[in-house]
Amino acid sequence: MQSGSLSWVRPLYFVYYAAAAVLSPFLVIYYQELGLKGSQIGVLAGLPALVSVVSGPIWGAFFDRTSRKRLTLLLAIAGAILLGLAISRFNSFTLLIPVVTLFAFFSSTIPPLVDSTTMAELGGQKQKYGQYRMWGAIGWGVFGPIIGWLIEVFSIQASFWTYAVLMAVGFLIALRIPVSGSLGSPSGGVLHQFLADRRWLPFLGFAFASGMVLSIISNFMFIYLRDLGANEFTLGWTLTVATLSEIPVLFFSNHLLKRWSPTQLMLAAIFLFALRSFAYTLIDAPWMALLIQLLHGSTFSLMWIAGVSYADAISPAGLHATAQGLFSGVMMGVGSGVG
Repeated sequence: MQSGSLSWVRPLYFVYYAAAAVLSPFLVIYYQELGLKGSQIGVLAGLPALVSVVSGPIWGAFFDRTSRKRLTLLLAIAGAILLGLAISRFNSFTLLIPVVTLFAFFSSTIPPLVDSTTMAELGGQKQKYGQYRMWGAIGWGVFGPIIGWLIEVFSIQASFWTYAVLMAVGFLIALRIPVSGSLGSPSGGVLHQFLADRRWLPFLGFAFASGMVLSIISNFMFIYLRDLGANEFTLGWTLTVATLSEIPVLFFSNHLLKRWSPTQLMLAAIFLFALRSFAYTLIDAPWMALLIQLLHGSTFSLMWIAGVSYADAISPAGLHATAQGLFSGVMMGVGSGVG
């Protein structure tokens, strides 16, 4: 590993997840303000998850085949900026469907591409991945309360413009990604190589279950808390509390992966996901959700570091980005879509 080649990783994780924090949780509120029906909101909220099932492996395969790391990420970021702003200009459900679909196609592929590049650059120190990914959690936590305040002062449109600015900064950071350096050259049929390894089926089952529960929490928690009387500032703080719980898990991820196997960590995460979901049904005031959000680190983050590590370990030669796209697509796509 060359420290200079990873100088872009921390700031890119920070701004990408900060951008995600200011837009993703508030899209359902935007759809509500447009006056869309509950069934229509459900379709639009579920589209990104379903699209990521396809987009992750497609972008990942292109990434692996060409090894054009910087170009691929720049295209994805630019598309996410333009289409994110486009969502804010439409108020028709019919028109929003294709725009949201295209937005998801570009935006959902960014995390697995950054993850696979980071893992490749880390080389023999892959267990340190969590210490880089931690900066994404910090970005999410910092901008959670900020965007809540901006929306209260201005309007929901502040969410879209803040997203565009942060992603534009991410675009500039991505220009620092080394142009040279191959992630490996895949050979043979891609699908066959994954199907031939029986470890992938139970692994993707874990990813599916986690994504399903996470989706239920992410898509409906804000609506649920609003019904309990929460304002936008309180909603923003739920993101910050969740982020604070992520930081220790990510920082000490190398120790966790040395002490327990990725499979053991994934099983623990799934159990805690179930416990976290049940706890939400017991609250009767918005502030109580802040306590439950402390479980976010031991659910989502634990599952993510274990999944990224395991996908990288069992990926076929030259298909590391495709493997990360498949893991992300099943967890954040199929699982989230069902949830």
